[in-house]
Amino acid sequence: MSVDKQEVSLEETFQELETIIEKMQDREVTLEDSFSLYEQGIRKLKYCNEKIDSVEKKMLLLNEQGELEAFDE
Repeated sequence: MSVDKQEVSLEETFQELETIIEKMQDREVTLEDSFSLYEQGIRKLKYCNEKIDSVEKKMLLLNEQGELEAFDE
């Protein structure tokens, strides 16, 4: 049984990163929780970088008429 993962927007991911940062700044957070939050943050940053790279590549593929050419990832 597979679960469809809905794609999260960059804005939502940035908000999640801000929340993670706020939690990590809490003096009461344990070392284990800090490490877990750090891992979550790194995964979210990687997702953001991949999304931004994809958009940049698509922008580079615009032809002279302003049409988007096919892009194979």
